[in-house]
Amino acid sequence: MKKVFIVTGEPSGDKLASAVVFKLKKINPNIEYLAIGGSHLQSLGIKSIFDLKEITYLGFTSVLLNIFKIKKKISKTVEEIIKFNPDILFTVDSPDFTLRVAELVKKINKDIKIIHYVAPQVWVWRKNRVKKMKKFIDHILLLFNFEKKFFDDESIKNSFVGHPLLENVNRGKIDLDNLILEDKKIISLFPGSRNSETNVLLPILIDFIKLMNTKSPNYLFVFHATQENKNFLISTVRNSNIDNIDIISDESIKLQTLLKSTFAVSKSGTVSLQISNANIPSIIIYKLNFINFMIFKILINVKFANIINIINEREVIPELLQNECNANEIYKSVSYLLNKPDLMNKQLLDCKKTIDNIRSKTSSSEESALILNKYLIS
Repeated sequence: MKKVFIVTGEPSGDKLASAVVFKLKKINPNIEYLAIGGSHLQSLGIKSIFDLKEITYLGFTSVLLNIFKIKKKISKTVEEIIKFNPDILFTVDSPDFTLRVAELVKKINKDIKIIHYVAPQVWVWRKNRVKKMKKFIDHILLLFNFEKKFFDDESIKNSFVGHPLLENVNRGKIDLDNLILEDKKIISLFPGSRNSETNVLLPILIDFIKLMNTKSPNYLFVFHATQENKNFLISTVRNSNIDNIDIISDESIKLQTLLKSTFAVSKSGTVSLQISNANIPSIIIYKLNFINFMIFKILINVKFANIINIINEREVIPELLQNECNANEIYKSVSYLLNKPDLMNKQLLDCKKTIDNIRSKTSSSEESALILNKYLIS
């Protein structure tokens, strides 16, 4: 029986990996799996050797403060991979963890094929990483077609598979009337999947809701949580004593809730693509501590945080970053756009044009699964 070891570094990577594995199981059911993963991979019956929370850190200072814990987890992961002796090591996103693991594994066992899903954003910063990756990556699966040139230049085998969040949206399968009883317009809120993100953004979003309730009380605010952070969100929201808040973590319900939303406020990240793909107007928020922000500011090569804005080289979706990421500014931006349907429609039109240009012709998860299977049967 062939073996695949999956390494993810955070909940979003766990979700991406599970979509690929779900398709791979259908194509080839005779595969044994082991992983560093979370609830999504576990729902497919795949054991994780330790909790994903133990390696999910954000920002330079957080990583530095936990550097010895991270190194220990990298060593433990490498040890478990070598012991498992997989045919494929499938690494997903989180390059500062997954690619360090991959590099060490390749040094020990060159026969293990390493396939990485979600290229590090070398077009944003640290372009020299590509040269280093050439030494240990056998195949890289790209989310965006404009990334190919960076890996073609170094003769790294690559395939543009597209972004899984841009796959066809499955509409209208769940009746939300049985779940969300309030007769109010929905504003979806995405405070992030990492604790380090939600710790910062959740209090700001709660203050934003309080402001909205004083001026525009006819909204229901729905937090899109992960299985990993939902308990933290529930306890924090309960202490806020705000009635018109709901928290959801089921993926099907989250998607249907988003599709029925009037607006969304999202942390910067891949989820913003899912929001745009669902044709929902939005704004982007994000906040790092001062040291992390200054380091990023020195190192990054782009003006914007959101991929739609980066591709267009202009602000299609409003971004409120750092000092502007506060309850008052979020309230002003959301209220302004809600009262300007022409601007919301313009944003949606621009997003659709951009997404149509970067969408793959097939399913990202299925294309990725087919590539993995080719290596398994070759």
